[in-house]
Amino acid sequence: MALPQSLNDAIDVIIPDLIELRRELHAFPELSWVEDHTTDVVAAWMDKSGIPFERFEGTGLMAEIGPSEGPLVALRADLDALPIEETSQDPWRSTMPGIAHACGHDVHVSSLIGAAVALCQVHAVTPLPVRVRLIFQPAEEVMPGGALKVLAAGALKGVSRIFALHCDPSLDVGQVGIREGAITGASDRIHVTLSGRGGHTSRPHLTEDLTFALGTLLTQLPAVLSRRFDPRAGASMVWGYVRSGNASNVIPATGELGGTLRMLDAAAWHEAEHLVRGLISDIVEPYGVSVEVNYTRGVPPVVNDFAVTETLRKAVTAAIGPGAVATTAQSLGGEDFAWYVEWIPGVMGRLGTRTPGGPTYDLHQGNLRIDERAIAVGAKVLASAAIS
Repeated sequence: MALPQSLNDAIDVIIPDLIELRRELHAFPELSWVEDHTTDVVAAWMDKSGIPFERFEGTGLMAEIGPSEGPLVALRADLDALPIEETSQDPWRSTMPGIAHACGHDVHVSSLIGAAVALCQVHAVTPLPVRVRLIFQPAEEVMPGGALKVLAAGALKGVSRIFALHCDPSLDVGQVGIREGAITGASDRIHVTLSGRGGHTSRPHLTEDLTFALGTLLTQLPAVLSRRFDPRAGASMVWGYVRSGNASNVIPATGELGGTLRMLDAAAWHEAEHLVRGLISDIVEPYGVSVEVNYTRGVPPVVNDFAVTETLRKAVTAAIGPGAVATTAQSLGGEDFAWYVEWIPGVMGRLGTRTPGGPTYDLHQGNLRIDERAIAVGAKVLASAAIS
């Protein structure tokens, strides 16, 4: 289905407003579950556009455009920022110390609002062929993600398919990365606390050598997991911190380490916690230490539905042009959009945000910069996907 030119025209007219919106959100980022100002800004846009909406308890909201009956599709954007200090010198840089939109959620919100306004204006003249539900979701950046709250609130009731875009600073602006099947990885957090009888380093035989036990666990758990998971699961166990003791001649009585376990395969993810807990106990058992494992299940992989992915591919071509579709690889990064696509068919695409010929930034870094032309691209693609 070709994208009605009126949709593109409607988006083009409000691009300056969408850029200003993105800059406001960027200057006033909010962490997960406290996106109050961001929710208020979205609500004001819905009010101004005459789009009925319903707030979730706390933060976030959903709205709906289109006829009262007929097929229902959903478009989703996430609201929250990250606990990261911004280092860019843009005039609209974060005014909140230690908080920044370092993952591009301000672009996601602005693009979805642009799509919503355009769809609403077109519907006022020519009824849309589908109902479109807009989901502005809180708390994507924490595990297991705000998507679960949105699901519990019934946001997918009656929805047949769902679309989302995520900023990708490795793709040029004007490109949208598309991949069938899994596009992100599963991600869990592991925190292990060991405790035992400490003592003097001259008498390790009278202690439960906790530091040595930590070191063994540090190296052995990733190694053993690589032999217990099917290699095709792509499991990656990486420690982020190790803490134990503060004197060179003292064996401490407590210590801890923590990290993430990521993998590409959903079936392996469902078995991971049981396997990890058992392996940790087995590895430290010879040292006589006590072990406490805090295993936080995160999110499964986002698995793009084949048919809905093809719909997105056609929508990108209709909205931007045949050269806009880019291939993209699966990432080990986690995304709670995975919870939606466990319920209904859906697809997440990657929205290019790099200025052609410019530097490649990385997500979750304080120096992330976005080519703001991506906002219009995102709005047009989401609007096109909704009616395709």
